[in-house]
Amino acid sequence: MTNSASAQIGVTGLAVMGANLARNLAHHGYTVAVHNRSIEKTDKLLDEHGDEGSFVRAETMEELVAALEKPRRVLIMVKAGEPTDAVIDSLVPLMESGDVIIDGGNARFTDTIRREADLKEKGLNFVGAGVSGGEEGALNGPSIMPGGSTEAYESLGPMLEKISAQVDGTPCCVHIGPDGAGHFVKMVHNGIEYADMQLIGEAYHLLRTGLGKSPAEVAEVFTSWNTGELESYLVEITAQVLAQVDHTTGEPMVDVIKDAAEQKGTGRWTVQSALDLGVPVSGIAEAVFARALSGHTEQRAAVQGMSGGSTSWSVEDAERFTEDVRQALYASKVVAYAQGFDQIAAGSAEHDWDVDLGDMAMIWRGGCIIRATFLDRIKEAYDADERPVSLIVAPFFAEVVEQAQDSWRRVVVTATQAGIPIPGFASALSYYDALRAERLPAALTQGLRDFFGAHTYERVDAEGDFHTLWGEDGRPEVQA
Repeated sequence: MTNSASAQIGVTGLAVMGANLARNLAHHGYTVAVHNRSIEKTDKLLDEHGDEGSFVRAETMEELVAALEKPRRVLIMVKAGEPTDAVIDSLVPLMESGDVIIDGGNARFTDTIRREADLKEKGLNFVGAGVSGGEEGALNGPSIMPGGSTEAYESLGPMLEKISAQVDGTPCCVHIGPDGAGHFVKMVHNGIEYADMQLIGEAYHLLRTGLGKSPAEVAEVFTSWNTGELESYLVEITAQVLAQVDHTTGEPMVDVIKDAAEQKGTGRWTVQSALDLGVPVSGIAEAVFARALSGHTEQRAAVQGMSGGSTSWSVEDAERFTEDVRQALYASKVVAYAQGFDQIAAGSAEHDWDVDLGDMAMIWRGGCIIRATFLDRIKEAYDADERPVSLIVAPFFAEVVEQAQDSWRRVVVTATQAGIPIPGFASALSYYDALRAERLPAALTQGLRDFFGAHTYERVDAEGDFHTLWGEDGRPEVQA
Protein backbone atom coordinates (compact mmCIF):
# COMPACT_ATOMS: atom_id res chain seq x y z
CA MET A 1 0.00 0.00 0.00
CA THR A 2 1.27 3.43 -1.01
CA ASN A 3 1.08 6.33 1.44
CA SER A 4 2.11 9.14 -0.91
CA ALA A 5 -0.51 11.49 -2.33
CA SER A 6 0.06 10.47 -5.93
CA ALA A 7 -2.99 8.47 -6.95
CA GLN A 8 -4.17 8.81 -10.55
CA ILE A 9 -7.75 7.97 -9.62
CA GLY A 10 -9.92 7.50 -6.56
CA VAL A 11 -12.72 5.00 -6.06
CA THR A 12 -15.44 5.51 -3.47
CA GLY A 13 -17.92 2.72 -2.84
CA LEU A 14 -16.15 -0.61 -2.34
CA ALA A 15 -18.88 -3.18 -2.74
CA VAL A 16 -17.98 -5.94 -5.19
CA MET A 17 -18.12 -3.85 -8.38
CA GLY A 18 -16.26 -0.88 -6.90
CA ALA A 19 -13.63 -3.07 -5.25
CA ASN A 20 -13.04 -5.04 -8.45
CA LEU A 21 -12.73 -1.91 -10.57
CA ALA A 22 -10.20 -0.53 -8.07
CA ARG A 23 -8.23 -3.77 -8.30
CA ASN A 24 -8.45 -3.70 -12.11
CA LEU A 25 -7.05 -0.17 -12.16
CA ALA A 26 -4.23 -1.20 -9.81
CA HIS A 27 -3.45 -4.26 -11.97
CA HIS A 28 -2.85 -1.89 -14.87
CA GLY A 29 -0.26 0.16 -13.04
CA TYR A 30 -2.37 2.97 -11.65
CA THR A 31 -2.13 4.15 -8.07
CA VAL A 32 -5.68 4.02 -6.72
CA ALA A 33 -7.02 5.89 -3.69
CA VAL A 34 -9.79 3.82 -2.12
CA HIS A 35 -12.59 4.99 0.14
CA ASN A 36 -15.80 3.62 1.56
CA ARG A 37 -18.36 5.07 3.94
CA SER A 38 -17.47 2.29 6.37
CA ILE A 39 -13.71 1.97 6.76
CA GLU A 40 -14.08 -1.78 7.37
CA LYS A 41 -14.68 -2.40 3.66
CA THR A 42 -11.65 -0.33 2.75
CA ASP A 43 -9.44 -2.28 5.13
CA LYS A 44 -10.90 -5.59 3.97
CA LEU A 45 -10.00 -4.74 0.38
CA LEU A 46 -6.47 -3.73 1.35
CA ASP A 47 -5.96 -6.73 3.64
CA GLU A 48 -7.03 -9.19 0.96
CA HIS A 49 -5.74 -7.51 -2.20
CA GLY A 50 -3.39 -4.72 -1.14
CA ASP A 51 -0.42 -6.55 -2.63
CA GLU A 52 -1.97 -6.57 -6.12
CA GLY A 53 -0.93 -3.01 -6.89
CA SER A 54 -0.50 0.49 -5.54
CA PHE A 55 -3.30 1.74 -3.25
CA VAL A 56 -3.82 4.75 -1.00
CA ARG A 57 -6.09 4.26 2.00
CA ALA A 58 -8.54 7.10 2.60
CA GLU A 59 -10.74 7.24 5.70
CA THR A 60 -12.57 10.42 4.70
CA MET A 61 -13.62 12.09 1.48
CA GLU A 62 -11.12 14.85 2.25
CA GLU A 63 -8.32 12.29 2.40
CA LEU A 64 -9.50 10.71 -0.84
CA VAL A 65 -9.41 13.99 -2.76
CA ALA A 66 -6.11 15.04 -1.17
CA ALA A 67 -4.50 11.81 -2.38
CA LEU A 68 -5.20 12.53 -6.05
CA GLU A 69 -3.04 14.04 -8.76
CA LYS A 70 -4.51 16.92 -10.75
CA PRO A 71 -6.78 16.93 -12.60
CA ARG A 72 -8.43 14.79 -9.97
CA ARG A 73 -10.58 11.84 -10.99
CA VAL A 74 -13.03 10.18 -8.60
CA LEU A 75 -15.08 7.13 -9.57
CA ILE A 76 -18.34 6.76 -7.62
CA MET A 77 -19.62 3.18 -7.23
CA VAL A 78 -22.61 3.51 -4.91
CA LYS A 79 -26.33 2.85 -5.24
CA ALA A 80 -28.07 4.91 -7.93
CA GLY A 81 -30.33 7.81 -7.03
CA GLU A 82 -30.07 9.76 -3.80
CA PRO A 83 -26.92 7.95 -2.52
CA THR A 84 -25.08 9.05 -5.67
CA ASP A 85 -26.27 12.63 -5.26
CA ALA A 86 -25.12 12.59 -1.65
CA VAL A 87 -21.60 11.50 -2.63
CA ILE A 88 -21.45 14.12 -5.39
CA ASP A 89 -22.53 16.81 -2.92
CA SER A 90 -19.73 15.80 -0.56
CA LEU A 91 -17.14 15.84 -3.34
CA VAL A 92 -17.97 19.14 -5.04
CA PRO A 93 -16.63 21.49 -2.31
CA LEU A 94 -13.34 19.58 -2.29
CA MET A 95 -12.64 19.67 -6.02
CA GLU A 96 -11.39 22.30 -8.45
CA SER A 97 -12.12 23.40 -12.00
CA GLY A 98 -11.20 20.70 -14.51
CA ASP A 99 -11.51 17.81 -12.04
CA VAL A 100 -13.62 14.82 -13.09
CA ILE A 101 -16.35 13.00 -11.17
CA ILE A 102 -17.40 9.68 -12.67
CA ASP A 103 -20.59 7.78 -11.88
CA GLY A 104 -20.01 4.13 -12.76
CA GLY A 105 -23.35 2.85 -11.47
CA ASN A 106 -26.59 2.09 -13.30
CA ALA A 107 -27.90 5.64 -13.09
CA ARG A 108 -30.95 6.83 -14.98
CA PHE A 109 -29.66 8.82 -17.95
CA THR A 110 -31.91 11.78 -17.14
CA ASP A 111 -30.21 12.04 -13.74
CA THR A 112 -26.86 12.05 -15.51
CA ILE A 113 -27.98 14.88 -17.80
CA ARG A 114 -29.05 16.88 -14.74
CA ARG A 115 -25.84 16.19 -12.82
CA GLU A 116 -23.59 16.98 -15.78
CA ALA A 117 -25.28 20.35 -16.34
CA ASP A 118 -25.13 21.23 -12.65
CA LEU A 119 -21.44 20.35 -12.27
CA LYS A 120 -20.52 22.12 -15.50
CA GLU A 121 -21.76 25.37 -13.91
CA LYS A 122 -19.33 24.69 -11.07
CA GLY A 123 -16.43 24.13 -13.49
CA LEU A 124 -16.32 20.37 -12.90
CA ASN A 125 -16.53 17.56 -15.43
CA PHE A 126 -19.10 14.85 -14.84
CA VAL A 127 -18.98 11.49 -16.63
CA GLY A 128 -21.80 8.97 -16.55
CA ALA A 129 -20.11 5.70 -17.44
CA GLY A 130 -22.06 2.52 -18.05
CA VAL A 131 -20.06 -0.52 -16.94
CA SER A 132 -21.11 -3.99 -18.09
CA GLY A 133 -19.63 -7.35 -17.25
CA GLY A 134 -20.61 -7.99 -13.67
CA GLU A 135 -18.05 -8.87 -11.01
CA GLU A 136 -15.76 -10.75 -13.36
CA GLY A 137 -15.83 -8.03 -16.00
CA ALA A 138 -15.12 -5.29 -13.47
CA LEU A 139 -12.00 -7.16 -12.39
CA ASN A 140 -10.72 -8.56 -15.67
CA GLY A 141 -12.01 -6.11 -18.26
CA PRO A 142 -15.56 -4.77 -18.67
CA SER A 143 -17.28 -3.03 -21.53
CA ILE A 144 -17.33 0.65 -20.58
CA MET A 145 -19.72 3.26 -22.02
CA PRO A 146 -18.66 6.75 -20.86
CA GLY A 147 -20.59 9.90 -21.68
CA GLY A 148 -19.62 13.48 -20.91
CA SER A 149 -17.52 16.23 -22.39
CA THR A 150 -14.61 15.76 -24.78
CA GLU A 151 -12.36 17.40 -22.17
CA ALA A 152 -13.38 14.83 -19.58
CA TYR A 153 -12.72 11.96 -21.96
CA GLU A 154 -9.28 13.28 -22.82
CA SER A 155 -8.42 13.07 -19.13
CA LEU A 156 -10.18 9.83 -18.33
CA GLY A 157 -10.52 7.92 -21.60
CA PRO A 158 -7.02 6.39 -21.88
CA MET A 159 -7.38 4.97 -18.36
CA LEU A 160 -10.80 3.45 -19.07
CA GLU A 161 -9.68 2.05 -22.41
CA LYS A 162 -6.72 0.39 -20.73
CA ILE A 163 -8.79 -1.43 -18.10
CA SER A 164 -11.63 -2.40 -20.45
CA ALA A 165 -11.94 -5.73 -22.24
CA GLN A 166 -9.82 -5.99 -25.38
CA VAL A 167 -11.00 -7.74 -28.56
CA ASP A 168 -8.52 -8.12 -31.42
CA GLY A 169 -6.43 -5.36 -29.84
CA THR A 170 -9.37 -2.94 -29.69
CA PRO A 171 -10.60 -1.69 -26.29
CA CYS A 172 -14.27 -2.22 -25.46
CA CYS A 173 -14.58 1.43 -24.50
CA VAL A 174 -15.28 4.52 -26.55
CA HIS A 175 -16.55 8.03 -25.89
CA ILE A 176 -20.29 7.58 -26.43
CA GLY A 177 -21.29 11.24 -26.53
CA PRO A 178 -22.22 14.23 -24.34
CA ASP A 179 -23.90 14.27 -20.91
CA GLY A 180 -26.24 11.25 -20.50
CA ALA A 181 -25.28 9.37 -23.65
CA GLY A 182 -23.21 6.75 -21.84
CA HIS A 183 -25.86 5.83 -19.31
CA PHE A 184 -28.54 5.88 -22.02
CA VAL A 185 -26.61 3.34 -24.09
CA LYS A 186 -25.99 1.21 -20.98
CA MET A 187 -29.71 1.33 -20.22
CA VAL A 188 -30.58 0.04 -23.69
CA HIS A 189 -27.82 -2.56 -23.40
CA ASN A 190 -29.58 -3.84 -20.29
CA GLY A 191 -32.91 -3.80 -22.09
CA ILE A 192 -31.48 -6.02 -24.81
CA GLU A 193 -30.08 -8.22 -22.05
CA TYR A 194 -33.60 -8.61 -20.62
CA ALA A 195 -34.94 -9.68 -24.02
CA ASP A 196 -32.03 -12.05 -24.64
CA MET A 197 -32.51 -13.78 -21.29
CA GLN A 198 -36.27 -14.11 -21.83
CA LEU A 199 -35.74 -15.72 -25.25
CA ILE A 200 -33.17 -18.12 -23.84
CA GLY A 201 -35.60 -19.03 -21.06
CA GLU A 202 -38.35 -19.73 -23.57
CA ALA A 203 -36.03 -21.93 -25.64
CA TYR A 204 -35.07 -23.90 -22.53
CA HIS A 205 -38.70 -24.30 -21.49
CA LEU A 206 -39.72 -25.59 -24.93
CA LEU A 207 -36.88 -28.09 -25.13
CA ARG A 208 -37.48 -29.39 -21.65
CA THR A 209 -41.27 -29.61 -21.99
CA GLY A 210 -41.47 -30.81 -25.57
CA LEU A 211 -38.61 -33.27 -25.50
CA GLY A 212 -38.82 -34.37 -21.88
CA LYS A 213 -35.15 -33.56 -21.40
CA SER A 214 -33.54 -33.01 -18.02
CA PRO A 215 -31.87 -29.65 -17.33
CA ALA A 216 -28.49 -31.34 -17.76
CA GLU A 217 -29.53 -32.65 -21.17
CA VAL A 218 -30.78 -29.22 -22.22
CA ALA A 219 -27.44 -27.86 -21.01
CA GLU A 220 -25.74 -30.08 -23.59
CA VAL A 221 -27.91 -28.53 -26.31
CA PHE A 222 -26.91 -25.02 -25.26
CA THR A 223 -23.27 -26.06 -25.13
CA SER A 224 -23.49 -27.23 -28.74
CA TRP A 225 -25.30 -24.04 -29.77
CA ASN A 226 -22.51 -22.00 -28.24
CA THR A 227 -20.09 -23.37 -30.83
CA GLY A 228 -22.04 -21.90 -33.75
CA GLU A 229 -24.05 -18.84 -34.75
CA LEU A 230 -25.52 -18.43 -31.27
CA GLU A 231 -22.14 -18.23 -29.55
CA SER A 232 -22.50 -15.69 -26.75
CA TYR A 233 -21.83 -15.19 -23.07
CA LEU A 234 -25.47 -15.72 -22.09
CA VAL A 235 -25.78 -18.97 -24.04
CA GLU A 236 -22.51 -20.15 -22.49
CA ILE A 237 -23.59 -19.50 -18.91
CA THR A 238 -27.07 -20.89 -19.58
CA ALA A 239 -25.43 -24.27 -20.14
CA GLN A 240 -23.51 -23.89 -16.88
CA VAL A 241 -26.59 -22.93 -14.86
CA LEU A 242 -28.64 -25.82 -16.28
CA ALA A 243 -25.88 -28.31 -15.57
CA GLN A 244 -25.53 -27.21 -11.94
CA VAL A 245 -26.77 -29.58 -9.20
CA ASP A 246 -27.99 -28.23 -5.85
CA HIS A 247 -25.64 -29.39 -3.08
CA THR A 248 -28.45 -29.54 -0.52
CA THR A 249 -31.08 -31.57 -2.37
CA GLY A 250 -29.18 -33.19 -5.21
CA GLU A 251 -31.80 -31.78 -7.57
CA PRO A 252 -31.06 -29.68 -10.66
CA MET A 253 -30.29 -26.18 -9.41
CA VAL A 254 -32.81 -24.62 -11.79
CA ASP A 255 -35.57 -26.68 -10.13
CA VAL A 256 -34.91 -25.37 -6.64
CA ILE A 257 -34.80 -21.71 -7.67
CA LYS A 258 -38.14 -19.95 -7.25
CA ASP A 259 -39.58 -19.03 -10.65
CA ALA A 260 -40.15 -15.35 -9.85
CA ALA A 261 -37.62 -13.13 -11.63
CA GLU A 262 -36.56 -9.80 -10.16
CA GLN A 263 -35.36 -6.61 -11.80
CA LYS A 264 -33.49 -3.50 -10.71
CA GLY A 265 -35.07 -0.99 -13.07
CA THR A 266 -32.94 -0.59 -16.19
CA GLY A 267 -35.22 -2.79 -18.32
CA ARG A 268 -38.25 -0.84 -17.16
CA TRP A 269 -36.44 2.44 -17.88
CA THR A 270 -35.65 1.20 -21.38
CA VAL A 271 -39.33 0.60 -22.12
CA GLN A 272 -40.39 3.92 -20.58
CA SER A 273 -37.81 5.76 -22.66
CA ALA A 274 -38.87 3.91 -25.81
CA LEU A 275 -42.47 4.99 -25.21
CA ASP A 276 -41.33 8.60 -24.89
CA LEU A 277 -39.33 8.29 -28.12
CA GLY A 278 -42.07 6.42 -29.98
CA VAL A 279 -39.79 3.47 -30.70
CA PRO A 280 -41.39 0.00 -30.67
CA VAL A 281 -39.25 -2.25 -28.46
CA SER A 282 -41.87 -4.95 -28.08
CA GLY A 283 -39.36 -7.74 -27.39
CA ILE A 284 -37.75 -5.82 -24.54
CA ALA A 285 -41.16 -4.81 -23.19
CA GLU A 286 -42.39 -8.42 -23.21
CA ALA A 287 -39.28 -9.49 -21.31
CA VAL A 288 -39.89 -6.82 -18.66
CA PHE A 289 -43.55 -7.78 -18.34
CA ALA A 290 -42.68 -11.49 -18.20
CA ARG A 291 -40.53 -10.83 -15.14
CA ALA A 292 -43.32 -8.79 -13.59
CA LEU A 293 -45.87 -11.54 -14.28
CA SER A 294 -43.61 -14.20 -12.78
CA GLY A 295 -43.71 -12.33 -9.48
CA HIS A 296 -47.52 -12.24 -9.30
CA THR A 297 -47.62 -15.57 -7.49
CA GLU A 298 -51.14 -15.18 -6.05
CA GLN A 299 -52.65 -14.54 -9.48
CA ARG A 300 -50.66 -17.38 -11.00
CA ALA A 301 -51.84 -19.77 -8.29
CA ALA A 302 -55.46 -18.72 -8.81
CA VAL A 303 -55.32 -19.34 -12.58
CA GLN A 304 -53.42 -22.64 -12.44
CA GLY A 305 -55.70 -25.49 -13.38
CA MET A 306 -57.83 -23.45 -15.77
CA SER A 307 -58.15 -24.78 -19.31
CA GLY A 308 -55.50 -23.94 -21.86
CA GLY A 309 -53.66 -25.78 -24.58
CA SER A 310 -52.80 -29.44 -24.69
CA THR A 311 -51.99 -30.61 -21.16
CA SER A 312 -49.55 -33.18 -22.50
CA TRP A 313 -47.67 -32.98 -25.74
CA SER A 314 -44.67 -34.66 -27.27
CA VAL A 315 -42.44 -34.07 -30.23
CA GLU A 316 -42.15 -36.72 -32.90
CA ASP A 317 -38.93 -35.46 -34.48
CA ALA A 318 -36.66 -34.28 -31.66
CA GLU A 319 -33.82 -33.25 -33.93
CA ARG A 320 -36.03 -31.10 -36.12
CA PHE A 321 -37.77 -29.51 -33.13
CA THR A 322 -34.43 -28.66 -31.52
CA GLU A 323 -33.27 -27.02 -34.75
CA ASP A 324 -36.58 -25.14 -35.02
CA VAL A 325 -36.11 -23.74 -31.52
CA ARG A 326 -32.53 -22.76 -32.34
CA GLN A 327 -33.63 -20.90 -35.45
CA ALA A 328 -36.47 -19.19 -33.59
CA LEU A 329 -34.06 -18.12 -30.86
CA TYR A 330 -31.58 -16.73 -33.38
CA ALA A 331 -34.17 -14.77 -35.36
CA SER A 332 -35.82 -13.41 -32.21
CA LYS A 333 -32.43 -12.29 -30.87
CA VAL A 334 -31.84 -10.39 -34.11
CA VAL A 335 -35.16 -8.59 -33.57
CA ALA A 336 -34.23 -7.71 -29.98
CA TYR A 337 -30.89 -6.21 -31.02
CA ALA A 338 -32.53 -4.41 -33.95
CA GLN A 339 -35.05 -2.79 -31.61
CA GLY A 340 -32.34 -1.80 -29.16
CA PHE A 341 -30.19 -0.18 -31.83
CA ASP A 342 -33.26 1.64 -33.17
CA GLN A 343 -33.79 3.08 -29.70
CA ILE A 344 -30.17 4.20 -29.41
CA ALA A 345 -30.45 5.93 -32.78
CA ALA A 346 -33.67 7.67 -31.72
CA GLY A 347 -32.24 8.74 -28.36
CA SER A 348 -29.12 10.05 -30.05
CA ALA A 349 -31.20 12.11 -32.47
CA GLU A 350 -33.47 13.42 -29.70
CA HIS A 351 -30.56 14.61 -27.54
CA ASP A 352 -28.03 15.49 -30.30
CA TRP A 353 -25.52 12.94 -29.04
CA ASP A 354 -24.23 11.71 -32.43
CA VAL A 355 -23.79 8.14 -31.15
CA ASP A 356 -21.92 5.87 -33.57
CA LEU A 357 -23.97 2.64 -33.75
CA GLY A 358 -21.05 0.69 -35.18
CA ASP A 359 -18.95 1.68 -32.18
CA MET A 360 -21.67 0.35 -29.86
CA ALA A 361 -21.46 -3.07 -31.49
CA MET A 362 -17.67 -2.94 -31.26
CA ILE A 363 -17.49 -2.19 -27.53
CA TRP A 364 -20.09 -4.88 -26.75
CA ARG A 365 -17.97 -7.64 -28.31
CA GLY A 366 -16.07 -8.24 -25.07
CA GLY A 367 -16.54 -7.84 -21.35
CA CYS A 368 -20.27 -7.16 -21.37
CA ILE A 369 -23.20 -9.46 -20.63
CA ILE A 370 -24.68 -9.39 -24.15
CA ARG A 371 -21.41 -10.06 -25.96
CA ALA A 372 -22.09 -12.32 -28.91
CA THR A 373 -20.43 -13.47 -32.11
CA PHE A 374 -22.85 -11.64 -34.37
CA LEU A 375 -21.90 -8.23 -32.95
CA ASP A 376 -19.14 -8.19 -35.57
CA ARG A 377 -21.90 -8.45 -38.18
CA ILE A 378 -23.80 -5.58 -36.56
CA LYS A 379 -20.71 -3.39 -36.74
CA GLU A 380 -20.27 -4.29 -40.41
CA ALA A 381 -23.90 -3.35 -41.08
CA TYR A 382 -23.58 0.09 -39.48
CA ASP A 383 -20.17 0.75 -41.00
CA ALA A 384 -21.50 0.14 -44.52
CA ASP A 385 -21.72 3.07 -46.95
CA GLU A 386 -25.50 2.99 -46.65
CA ARG A 387 -26.64 2.46 -43.06
CA PRO A 388 -29.66 0.12 -42.87
CA VAL A 389 -32.93 1.62 -41.63
CA SER A 390 -33.22 -1.55 -39.53
CA LEU A 391 -30.75 -4.33 -38.78
CA ILE A 392 -33.39 -6.72 -40.09
CA VAL A 393 -32.81 -5.51 -43.67
CA ALA A 394 -29.00 -5.57 -43.47
CA PRO A 395 -27.93 -8.35 -45.88
CA PHE A 396 -26.53 -10.73 -43.27
CA PHE A 397 -29.47 -10.43 -40.89
CA ALA A 398 -32.08 -10.43 -43.65
CA GLU A 399 -30.72 -13.83 -44.66
CA VAL A 400 -30.79 -15.07 -41.05
CA VAL A 401 -34.44 -14.08 -40.65
CA GLU A 402 -35.37 -15.51 -44.04
CA GLN A 403 -33.76 -18.86 -43.26
CA ALA A 404 -35.49 -19.00 -39.87
CA GLN A 405 -38.98 -18.34 -41.22
CA ASP A 406 -40.46 -21.83 -41.26
CA SER A 407 -38.83 -22.91 -38.00
CA TRP A 408 -39.81 -19.69 -36.24
CA ARG A 409 -43.46 -20.01 -37.23
CA ARG A 410 -43.63 -23.70 -36.35
CA VAL A 411 -42.28 -22.99 -32.87
CA VAL A 412 -44.81 -20.21 -32.22
CA VAL A 413 -47.72 -22.35 -33.46
CA THR A 414 -46.60 -25.45 -31.56
CA ALA A 415 -46.07 -23.59 -28.31
CA THR A 416 -49.41 -21.80 -28.61
CA GLN A 417 -51.28 -25.02 -29.24
CA ALA A 418 -49.53 -26.62 -26.29
CA GLY A 419 -50.31 -23.71 -23.98
CA ILE A 420 -46.63 -22.83 -23.46
CA PRO A 421 -46.06 -19.07 -22.91
CA ILE A 422 -43.63 -17.62 -25.45
CA PRO A 423 -44.11 -13.83 -25.27
CA GLY A 424 -40.58 -13.21 -26.56
CA PHE A 425 -40.72 -15.48 -29.61
CA ALA A 426 -44.29 -14.47 -30.49
CA SER A 427 -43.77 -10.73 -30.14
CA ALA A 428 -40.56 -10.85 -32.17
CA LEU A 429 -42.35 -12.66 -35.00
CA SER A 430 -45.32 -10.27 -34.87
CA TYR A 431 -42.91 -7.31 -34.98
CA TYR A 432 -41.24 -8.73 -38.07
CA ASP A 433 -44.59 -9.45 -39.73
CA ALA A 434 -45.81 -5.93 -38.94
CA LEU A 435 -42.72 -4.37 -40.50
CA ARG A 436 -43.04 -6.38 -43.70
CA ALA A 437 -46.85 -5.93 -44.06
CA GLU A 438 -47.97 -3.83 -47.02
CA ARG A 439 -51.00 -2.55 -45.07
CA LEU A 440 -51.64 -2.47 -41.33
CA PRO A 441 -54.94 -2.06 -39.43
CA ALA A 442 -53.62 1.29 -38.25
CA ALA A 443 -55.78 2.80 -41.02
CA LEU A 444 -58.86 1.69 -39.09
CA THR A 445 -57.33 3.00 -35.87
CA GLN A 446 -56.93 6.42 -37.46
CA GLY A 447 -60.51 6.31 -38.72
CA LEU A 448 -61.80 5.51 -35.25
CA ARG A 449 -59.72 8.27 -33.68
CA ASP A 450 -61.07 10.76 -36.16
CA PHE A 451 -64.67 9.56 -35.61
CA PHE A 452 -64.75 10.00 -31.85
CA GLY A 453 -62.17 12.75 -31.38
CA ALA A 454 -61.71 14.55 -34.70
CA HIS A 455 -58.00 13.73 -34.49
CA THR A 456 -57.64 13.83 -38.31
CA TYR A 457 -55.86 11.42 -40.61
CA GLU A 458 -53.70 11.44 -43.74
CA ARG A 459 -54.84 10.02 -47.08
CA VAL A 460 -52.95 7.80 -49.52
CA ASP A 461 -54.14 9.90 -52.51
CA ALA A 462 -53.71 13.49 -51.32
CA GLU A 463 -51.46 15.66 -49.17
CA GLY A 464 -52.53 17.20 -45.88
CA ASP A 465 -54.54 16.34 -42.76
CA PHE A 466 -58.19 15.42 -43.16
CA HIS A 467 -61.28 15.13 -40.97
CA THR A 468 -64.41 13.30 -42.09
CA LEU A 469 -67.87 14.54 -41.16
CA TRP A 470 -68.81 11.06 -39.98
CA GLY A 471 -72.26 11.90 -38.58
CA GLU A 472 -73.26 14.05 -41.57
CA ASP A 473 -72.60 13.37 -45.24
CA GLY A 474 -69.23 11.64 -44.73
CA ARG A 475 -67.44 14.35 -46.66
CA PRO A 476 -63.70 14.70 -45.89
CA GLU A 477 -62.47 18.17 -45.02
CA VAL A 478 -58.90 19.40 -45.29
CA GLN A 479 -57.69 20.76 -41.96
CA ALA A 480 -55.55 23.88 -41.80
